[in-house]
Amino acid sequence: MTSAPLPRILRRRGEPAYPTFLELFFDLVYIFIFSRLAASLAANLTARSAAQTAVLLLAAWWVWVLTAWLTDLFNPRLPIIQATTLLVMLGTLLMAIATPHAFGRYGWLFVAAYFGIHLVRDAVLIPGTRVNPSIQARSIRVFFWFGLTVVPWVAGVFVDGTARLVLWSLAVAVDLGSARVGWPTPGLGRTELASQIFTGVHLSERHRAIFIVALGELILSTGTGLAGSGFTAGAVATGAVAFASAVLLFQLYFERVQRILAPPSVATVERVRSGTSTSYSHLVMVAGVVLVSTSTSLVIDRPFGRAPVELMVATLGGPVLFLLGSVLFDAVVTGRTLWSRVVAIVVLCALMAPATLLLPPLAALVLANLVLLITLVGEGLAARGRLVEAATPSP
Repeated sequence: MTSAPLPRILRRRGEPAYPTFLELFFDLVYIFIFSRLAASLAANLTARSAAQTAVLLLAAWWVWVLTAWLTDLFNPRLPIIQATTLLVMLGTLLMAIATPHAFGRYGWLFVAAYFGIHLVRDAVLIPGTRVNPSIQARSIRVFFWFGLTVVPWVAGVFVDGTARLVLWSLAVAVDLGSARVGWPTPGLGRTELASQIFTGVHLSERHRAIFIVALGELILSTGTGLAGSGFTAGAVATGAVAFASAVLLFQLYFERVQRILAPPSVATVERVRSGTSTSYSHLVMVAGVVLVSTSTSLVIDRPFGRAPVELMVATLGGPVLFLLGSVLFDAVVTGRTLWSRVVAIVVLCALMAPATLLLPPLAALVLANLVLLITLVGEGLAARGRLVEAATPSP
């Protein structure tokens, strides 16, 4: 433990841990960036495009995560932190604008915005924490690793096609991977992520908020697609099924979160404080929602007829990614495997091949919802059974 005083810039013990209005305002830009990602993938639904979308989503997600950690560790009510958050929001907006052509003519804008965000943040945090070297070292470590990944990011701007995809994939993997091991830095060691540098309640609320934002993008895509469809019978039916998808994803997420985090046990809060693990599992869930949005917009345009393999994979793969993320989150927080969702993942994967051969796109969307509904009802009945069993006095 260090005896150095805490800088005024840090969040102090006893302060409200819930997100501020500014943090929720910041999240709004992610409706736009998720929408741009889903629309870009829908316009070119190929394996290559999916890989490119994944890289861009990872970069955008990393900006969100570091901003959530920023307002978790540092006082979000200070004007300097608020100004930093707004500048990061502006940079994220520029990243979103560049997204559809990030692997084309606007690659430079995406990278410039991405690194501009990190430079602004570190320019504030490194001087602002100088009275406490151990706290300042955390920001220096992050800055050091971004200094390493700037090379493949910038190099990718000057090449095209596969070369850019490979360089940017490497860069974003190092960005996320270095955090997972505490940003080991020569002369400074690494940050111990288990040393309670995260606030359980605040991070939990921030994760819930960004998941709601992802669902908001799904609603937006559904409404936009339906409004431009001419309200044909197939489009209306697809819109209704897509709305049901959003409701089921909402229920599956929040029903489980309420069971495992309310009221939180000491062990549960400690696991949520791990920060990186819970953020990564939410990334997988959000990616699933974005993929559901992508498939929904395509099914609205063509609800009947034989579906391409790519569309069927997206239609059933979106729920698979969401369920996988929820299994990972549950494992982090409770230390157990949520077998009901593992079974649902296996069922959805097993259905991909026959669904591609036998079902039109709208029917596949209904099938995915049916698996989600059965999972939700089964978990609810199991939870109710456990409550009844616990309330029954022993003989």
